[in-house]
Amino acid sequence: MRKRRLPPLTAVRAFDSVARHASFKLAANEIGVTPTAISHQIRQLEEHLAQRLFTRSARAVTLTPAGEILFRASGTISATLREAVALIDTQTLPDALTLSTTSNFLTNWLVPRLSALYTALPALDLRLHSSTQLVDLGGAIADCAIRYSMQADETLDSTLLWRDRFVLVASPSLTLRTPQDLHNVTLFHIENRHVPTPEPDWQHWQRAYGPQSLKVETGIRFDDETHAIQAAIAGQGVLLASELLVQYPLSQGLLHIALPGALPGGNYYFVTHPQKTAREDIEQLRTWIMTAFEDVTLSHKTH
Repeated sequence: MRKRRLPPLTAVRAFDSVARHASFKLAANEIGVTPTAISHQIRQLEEHLAQRLFTRSARAVTLTPAGEILFRASGTISATLREAVALIDTQTLPDALTLSTTSNFLTNWLVPRLSALYTALPALDLRLHSSTQLVDLGGAIADCAIRYSMQADETLDSTLLWRDRFVLVASPSLTLRTPQDLHNVTLFHIENRHVPTPEPDWQHWQRAYGPQSLKVETGIRFDDETHAIQAAIAGQGVLLASELLVQYPLSQGLLHIALPGALPGGNYYFVTHPQKTAREDIEQLRTWIMTAFEDVTLSHKTH
């Protein structure tokens, strides 16, 4: 049996676009040609296959049985090509490396260490992307990220950095010796925390450490932990804060852990797309961050 030559890729692309949009006009807009050009490519493809691919009417464009078969294949071809192009892109080291993380982590943990980072990796062209949304690490927005979650994302290359916990912090100017002293200070609340579960709020603290008479619904509410940390440094109130995010003000004596006890937190992970794992700049940054977290761990154990 003589093998039939494969149809032109441009014609298959035009067919795939028409099939997805059910419209010659919309397909033309997507590809950037005229509807007449799209019709010509579809006609060439139908002649090549000796099959009608679409049933055309005044109201709609629908696939024939042969068209349905080709559409399943064209979708696979497009996805495979996109994956191949993305893989080729990741094999070539770009001029810059983009790290995505939350503004809270960026402000409270990474920024105080930027000088040390650039001393260790002076050739690294690092771009910092701040967002509470999870960006696609396989795309162009970011190459790697520091993420906070209860468990690792199995679709990504993940390195556990830190198991977090929440501690009660305050300015040394506030006198807190027993849980009863919480009656005399303003409680700071952080709203819209999605991680960890259960939420490390004052109700949770009260159940674990008391006092039972504390009016845990009172106080000031923040939608950003960084602002609450700054207010606590100013002596305005007390906060249940991520122990990692207050490492710097704790080390500088701007805050202290005012009362014993801790609530469980989530985990910090360094993550990247599996196709980018072998990039030298990502591995350099990962190694530096891991070392920095090891220093935090050692400091934590000595206090």
